[in-house]
Amino acid sequence: MKVLLVGGGGREHALAWRLRQDDPRTEIIAAPGNPGIAALATCLPIAATDVDALVTVARQHRVDWTLVGPEAPLAAGIADRFRAERMPIFGPTRAAAMLETSKAFTKSLMFDAGVPTARAVTCETLYEVERAIAEIGAPLVVKASGLAAGKGVIVCETAKEGLRAATAMLSENVFGDAGNTVLIEEFMEGEELSMFFLTDGEFSYALPPAQDHKRLLDGDRGPNTGGMGAYSPVALAPPQSDLFETVFSRVVRPTLEAMRARRTPFTGLLYAGLMLTDDGPKVVEFNCRFGDPETQVVLPALQAGLPISEWMAKVARGESLRADSNLSWQGAALTTVLAASGYPEKPRTGDRIEIPPTPDDVLVFHAGTKRDAAGSLVTAGGRVLAVTGLGDSVEQARDRSQEFAGAIRFDGKQYRSDIGWRELARRSEVAKGAGAS
Repeated sequence: MKVLLVGGGGREHALAWRLRQDDPRTEIIAAPGNPGIAALATCLPIAATDVDALVTVARQHRVDWTLVGPEAPLAAGIADRFRAERMPIFGPTRAAAMLETSKAFTKSLMFDAGVPTARAVTCETLYEVERAIAEIGAPLVVKASGLAAGKGVIVCETAKEGLRAATAMLSENVFGDAGNTVLIEEFMEGEELSMFFLTDGEFSYALPPAQDHKRLLDGDRGPNTGGMGAYSPVALAPPQSDLFETVFSRVVRPTLEAMRARRTPFTGLLYAGLMLTDDGPKVVEFNCRFGDPETQVVLPALQAGLPISEWMAKVARGESLRADSNLSWQGAALTTVLAASGYPEKPRTGDRIEIPPTPDDVLVFHAGTKRDAAGSLVTAGGRVLAVTGLGDSVEQARDRSQEFAGAIRFDGKQYRSDIGWRELARRSEVAKGAGAS
């Protein structure tokens, strides 16, 4: 099997790792890849959004199918182009990818389909924003409708903060064109949960759930980031629980039906960011691809032997998965993201990285790294590495991740020491309750 892997971050490194775990004979061509992926694949210096060049590579190398990691090439219509060339590709069309690229579109679709989500008002002027804030009330959430690299969501405690955030998006262009339309949304109470669904447009397989950590600093303080760590599985969503059927029946199936009704069926990986409220799970957002850094824990936690690569290839070829199911998992995985100095505002690049020999119970996924002229590994982005610990429990996985994260060296390294804190607190309370009984 020969696969073209599009992308060059930590998520794509994890995907390459899983492809080779499923079948060590798989030949991977990555564009552009990174130094970590290069140990598993042939990397070509082609941008993930250079659709013409990617079509040429896929044809020249006679790849069996293409796996798209990031959202930008999907928004650029890579799936449309490949399908027009009759080349199998895993990922939604440009129109179907609007589930991620336009929060305004997605909110309207959810309202129409009866998918549980927060109340929201779509605005294009500050006058509309003022009226929406008065209607929704504080606390509230201001969201840029378009793609903003995971940073276009601002939680506001007061109406004044909400107006300031919307002004920054609409008038000051802080998120570029992504903020030309904003959503004023009610604040939802609860815990967030990331759920991933491998889908052919009708039937879906649910992967192990995960919970990520967006804030830069311990205790969920500091600025929002693309994600500072994640763990899987989550005790709030045990295997074979009613939660899975609720999400299938109230979120996934209605959304896929609504997309088919619009003649823009969604195939690929549907990421549902959920808030577990007192009224049940509600959708915070959809993404149209694997998450980062959640992929770095979901794929290692997924039970060995499950042919996820084979199922992705079937979806890429337009074949049916035939049923809905939630896949089984074994053990636990927790990843700690190591970020560069200055991240997320102005990450510094070029700092030399030293990685000790990696033990068998740890995986190191490269995200923002490159080789300099001398061949040394150096920082090349905001989020540099994702250090995934494996274990029989989240506690064991956390200990292994944190220990090795501390052993990796580069100047200005930033990372959180409390990844998984909610899960560990839950387990501690359960243990105390069991002891008291």
